[in-house]
Amino acid sequence: MKKLSICFLLVSSILMAQNKNFTLEDIWNNRTFSTQNLEAFHAMKNGDFYTILNHTPKGTFLNKYDYATLNKVATILSSQDLDGIKYFGDYTFNHSEDKLIIGIDLEDIYRHSQIGHYSVYDLRTKTLSKISDHPIQEPTFSPDGTKVAYNYENNLYIKDLSTDKTTQITFDGEKNKIINGICDWVYEEEFSFVRAFEWNGNSDKIAYIKFDESQVPQFSMNVTGNSLYPSQQTFKYPKAGEKNSEVALHIYNLTSNSDQKVPLANLQQHYIPRIQWTNEPNTIAVTTLNRLQNNLNLIFVDGNTLGSTLVLNETDPAYVDVNDNLTFLKDNSFIWTSEKSGFNHIYHYAKNGQLKKQITAGPWEVTNYYGYDTKSHRIFYQSTEEGSINRSVYAIKLNGKGKQKLSKNIGNNSAAFSNSMHYFINTYSSANTPPVYTLVNAKSGKEIKEIKNNLALANKISHYNISKKEFSTLKTKNGTFNMWMLKPHNFDPDKAYPLLMYQYSGPGSQSVRNSWNNSRDYWHQYMAQKGYIVVCVDGRGTGFKGRDFKKITYKELGKYEIEDQIEAAKELGKLSYIDANKIGIWGWSFGGYMSSLAITKGADVFKSAIAIAPVTSWRFYDSVYTERYMQTPQENASGYDDNSPINFVDQLKGDYLLVHGTGDDNVHVQNTNRMVNALVEANKQFELFIYPDRAHGIYRGDNTRLHLFQKMTNFIDNTLGNSKEETFQIKN
Repeated sequence: MKKLSICFLLVSSILMAQNKNFTLEDIWNNRTFSTQNLEAFHAMKNGDFYTILNHTPKGTFLNKYDYATLNKVATILSSQDLDGIKYFGDYTFNHSEDKLIIGIDLEDIYRHSQIGHYSVYDLRTKTLSKISDHPIQEPTFSPDGTKVAYNYENNLYIKDLSTDKTTQITFDGEKNKIINGICDWVYEEEFSFVRAFEWNGNSDKIAYIKFDESQVPQFSMNVTGNSLYPSQQTFKYPKAGEKNSEVALHIYNLTSNSDQKVPLANLQQHYIPRIQWTNEPNTIAVTTLNRLQNNLNLIFVDGNTLGSTLVLNETDPAYVDVNDNLTFLKDNSFIWTSEKSGFNHIYHYAKNGQLKKQITAGPWEVTNYYGYDTKSHRIFYQSTEEGSINRSVYAIKLNGKGKQKLSKNIGNNSAAFSNSMHYFINTYSSANTPPVYTLVNAKSGKEIKEIKNNLALANKISHYNISKKEFSTLKTKNGTFNMWMLKPHNFDPDKAYPLLMYQYSGPGSQSVRNSWNNSRDYWHQYMAQKGYIVVCVDGRGTGFKGRDFKKITYKELGKYEIEDQIEAAKELGKLSYIDANKIGIWGWSFGGYMSSLAITKGADVFKSAIAIAPVTSWRFYDSVYTERYMQTPQENASGYDDNSPINFVDQLKGDYLLVHGTGDDNVHVQNTNRMVNALVEANKQFELFIYPDRAHGIYRGDNTRLHLFQKMTNFIDNTLGNSKEETFQIKN
């Protein structure tokens, strides 16, 4: 009997030795669990080909591949053929794909914008010519490929490639005052575009938006840097209720060399979040929004007469989302997506704005619109038809008939189509399957070839003490919500474990999704390995379950979201294997806002909370985002103040860690500083850590993320009482 026990222990030890523990160094520094991804590729306009930019120690190579075979068919451009240029970081083709704009020495400005030196390479003559001697923004070919328009120091210029002549077309651009054809900070951040100018199809007109931000309040951030004295970064940042840029639509006529402001008259609204020339070369489609963003106009403007026609008006009691799905067909009818049925779906309108057909319908969401095939008359899209936590790829006829599922597996599927729509590359993953890339025939949905998989990663992870992500729903008094749970790999149902909740909870977001791990997921695995149960619950206000579920939080950001996290924690605390006295929560950005509310409004439920880069009052956040969901502070003061954790610091009982980067241009460190002041005045103890000059993502520097997540781990261990890692125990 004694020998049997020894043998059993030995076998158990051998089995344990085969399973590794996660480490923070593996997650953040060694990149042990990085996935093999496809390199960024772009479908070519002419033929079923795509291009990939390859960077090697020998230089940069722009290679061309065949969709049908996935074989490389040519090297379009090599930096070895460019005198004085070893690497280039960006490229765009002209329409005929015989010229390239390449970007060199590119530097980020904000989240989406860059500035750098750009040149045009002629593939026929093998010649390279600078567009400007200065660093510029957003160089863009005219459709006929003879000219390039760009922005330099807030003004627009046009370079004629045949004559090498450059013409300045705007003259009033000035930093922190007037911007021509490039978005201001808040448009870039919240409407997600940078280039605010567009060529028409005949290459004889440019429509652009002029931003007058002279009255927008200026925000400044101290930059610690490495010099003896710190410096300041200043930029125009409109907070909720403050003045935004005044915007105007202009059209520059290259034939007459004239610039005219478009008189939108009674159709003019506060924002112009999109401009797009239609298939009629003298008609431009302009999207406008009122300041509260609950009234959207689609306007057609005649580029010659400047006359305006309202084509479509969409309203919502809460807000109307702006997207990039507007697609014009040959007859200038158009495809549009909308939530007006209660779920996001695809619609077909005549060019006069009359509804021709609602193409998709049902209690599910269209989550991505991929395009329209003019030959087969089919629309390709992604949706939640197989459950709100999943994504699948479909095709459907323009008349709403003949729907066909093109993806095969349940989980997260996304598609990248060839220009002809004959092929697409499907990216598939699930919580249990790392990304797999396959070439698919778009007509039949048949998989032609597997391009790349992550079997090596799956095999590597199988040797770790990994916990299965268990998907379910959690019923509370406020509703039934999607949830995932991680249990320790050696889970014992007779033991009560501390609970760590993670959430984001922002409007339209989704954290409970059947897709492969990101770095935070591995940290959650690390915490489960240490003996915590980790849970994520998507409450009211999150996305992909219909308009009403998402927009219930209108004018009350934080109110329903925190109620749902509190009630979720209470229900989870009733489970026999969860210690209701040891519940913590953490989040980043909106999630940090939520965890701050949890430790104050939910002080009787949550023992500890971590808030990273949190909003602490919506009065401090930008106008476009905040007013979309909250109206202005002048109109909805109680909505702002009744849901600010600053106003509930006196309720704090548990342990609270605040973390912020001083270089955060998005959620300013002012949010944390004001929370600190309130906590001090209330004589509440808490922990604070500041990362100098780090932006919203707190990632600059090789050890920054490792340092941050070690600090978070230590805090959770110290506050939820699990300071030592759990080890496998054999019960006699």
